[in-house]
Amino acid sequence: MLVVGLTGGIACGKSTVSRRLRDKYKLPIVDADKIARQVVEPGQNAYDQIVLYFKDKIPNLLLEDGHLNREALGKWVFSHKEDLQALNGITHPAIRYAMFKEIGYYYLKGYRMCVLDVPLLFEGNLDSICGVTVSVICTQELQLERLMTRNPELSEEDAKNRLNSQMSAEERMARSDYILQNNSTLVDLYEQIESVVKKIQPSKLRTVLEYFPPFGAVSASSIVMSRLLMKKLQNKKSSAV
Repeated sequence: MLVVGLTGGIACGKSTVSRRLRDKYKLPIVDADKIARQVVEPGQNAYDQIVLYFKDKIPNLLLEDGHLNREALGKWVFSHKEDLQALNGITHPAIRYAMFKEIGYYYLKGYRMCVLDVPLLFEGNLDSICGVTVSVICTQELQLERLMTRNPELSEEDAKNRLNSQMSAEERMARSDYILQNNSTLVDLYEQIESVVKKIQPSKLRTVLEYFPPFGAVSASSIVMSRLLMKKLQNKKSSAV
């Protein structure tokens, strides 16, 4: 099964692409944002760790019903990088486990492709398990405009803090196999999606062969090794600059 890593900066249109892949092409979506909300529900281990770490830093951390105040938590961590790293350190292991479990489910169901929809695909090194990576990008001006329209409670400073806390579009482009430019109309974006899907669609023969252990193991190993090699070369190139 081909795992397609889908990523993009906040307010770039990744969710729009994900919905299109699900609705038009009937691809199963492993949604990291959805899983991230589930693992911090009251009673979950990640929830307890977050409350313990942030309770003295964020007075309004919890809502009246005991759930996390995601708006207050987000505003705090996007302006405190160390605490953002701490939050990621708490949530990422739980999110990874749930994602791998869901990918395994779709593999056993016999799907030819599934989409791993992850905002921090490269930052979390999850591209190493993907056969193909796709990034959705747009201009920074348009990204800021969309973010403030979508989240009117954010000040311009808060919105910029969120944008600046993420990987740049240039780095995403350098690390992606395919780029979707979301600077124009939905029709234009859908045409780009159509083109990418046609290029990456695995053959039925390959899908069948991957269910035989030797071929499947070699295929998975080659994907991981190629991703690690690509990352090593990119790091070397960055160091040279």
